[in-house]
Amino acid sequence: MGALITVLPVFFPILAGICLLPVKFKERKQREQWVLTIVVLNAIFALFAIWSGKADAFTLFHFSDKLSLELRMDGLSKVFGTMVSVLWILTTIYGFEYMTHEGHEDRFFAFFTMTFGVVLGIAFSGNFLTMYLFYEFLTLVTLPLVMHAMDDKARHAGKMYILYMMFGAALAFIGFVFVYCYGTSTDFVPGGVLNPILVAGHEKTLQLVFIAAFFGFGVKAAVFPLYRWLPKASVAPTPVTALLHAVAVVKSGIFAIIRLTYYSFGTDFLVGTVAQNVMLVAAAITIVFGSTVALRTPHIKRRFAYSTVSNLSYIIFGIALMTPLGLAAALMHMIYHAVLKITLFFTAGAVLYKTHREYLYEVEGFGRLMPVTFAAMTITGIGLVGIPPFAGFHSKWALATVAVQGGNPVSYLGILALIISALLTALYIFYIVVRAYFPRNKEYPAGYYDHVQDPNWYMKGPLIILTVASLVLAFTPGPLMEALQRVVMHLN
Repeated sequence: MGALITVLPVFFPILAGICLLPVKFKERKQREQWVLTIVVLNAIFALFAIWSGKADAFTLFHFSDKLSLELRMDGLSKVFGTMVSVLWILTTIYGFEYMTHEGHEDRFFAFFTMTFGVVLGIAFSGNFLTMYLFYEFLTLVTLPLVMHAMDDKARHAGKMYILYMMFGAALAFIGFVFVYCYGTSTDFVPGGVLNPILVAGHEKTLQLVFIAAFFGFGVKAAVFPLYRWLPKASVAPTPVTALLHAVAVVKSGIFAIIRLTYYSFGTDFLVGTVAQNVMLVAAAITIVFGSTVALRTPHIKRRFAYSTVSNLSYIIFGIALMTPLGLAAALMHMIYHAVLKITLFFTAGAVLYKTHREYLYEVEGFGRLMPVTFAAMTITGIGLVGIPPFAGFHSKWALATVAVQGGNPVSYLGILALIISALLTALYIFYIVVRAYFPRNKEYPAGYYDHVQDPNWYMKGPLIILTVASLVLAFTPGPLMEALQRVVMHLN
């Protein structure tokens, strides 16, 4: 029974999505009922498996003593799985209305449903091989979502997406091979699995391998210079970009880097080495780069995409500190960013859906006409900037504090990057908000403001819920950090 509880949330939506592929629903309501039932049921299965304490490890296939496909949950799985399950329901509801102007909804929701199970497969993976297989399967099931429109832009985005992901997969696989050869197992063990006897004399080689694997998994996490696929993928429908850029794909990259660093190679092997310093420098460069380009980008969804490039490396910076408190701060920012950024993408999607406007200079004066949409954008935007007491402040403060306490001179570069990025984030967020509420004195042609209004409750409801959730998280940072510290306690 315990094994079924573990397996069900992973394979139920995959099989359901496959079954949905050939189905052509005659009525929109019928499709919505089926999809929502599958997603809500699976979220319940997942949350029960995570928090009931009844889930057991389950081996799908056993190849050898060191190679198997196994699902198993730990504290890190619970954090990622809970975040994914809750946000997937809200994105599904939002997508019901949004996808009416995109078309091909049957195909979209089939792959969308499959992706839910694949991401949970990554979260519940018990070893490197299992995670790697689900990680690459994620690329395959999200490719049709990225290319949904099948126009020239979507095809180009899809080609770039698959090429970057294949390159990342090759680098990540090098890491897997060396963990297999130099580790006691390929399981995820707190502190890592490298065998000191086998490692002796090969430290430099393994550090280089770690760097290669870090950048391999860093493709999905949009680490500089491997970020270009992410802004291009913003041509996908907003429910896809929201999941890709806030929850599913990019956070799977982050999750894999955590497993690689803390559970495979181990921080005892990496601390103070060139591998740690490369991670810290790469994170600092990406933080500033992403924020700088976001400020220069007038397209709203792409601006938020470059913002994601920057914020993902906030999380990587916390991981690279290689302390339990650093990881706890990174997980805190991972949760905050997921809630804040998915809301911001939803607001951009609401504007596009109702007005077909995509650029920041096209939304002047929209604030009063779309009050719910731009209130959500303003509140979550302030949180992303990190103005106290909003959500982003607490995670950024925790990251900077842990970096100072760590004493690694290279980490001060990351602190400087956090400060610069906070200023740039304020500029690229408030520029949109100010223009929405305080338009410049110019005359617009007749009909310019036609259809400028909030969307219906399918889209407006998730916006309100997520905005309220961001405020709740903002005012309860203590309990959240305490819970995350319990997750990482075993890494001491």
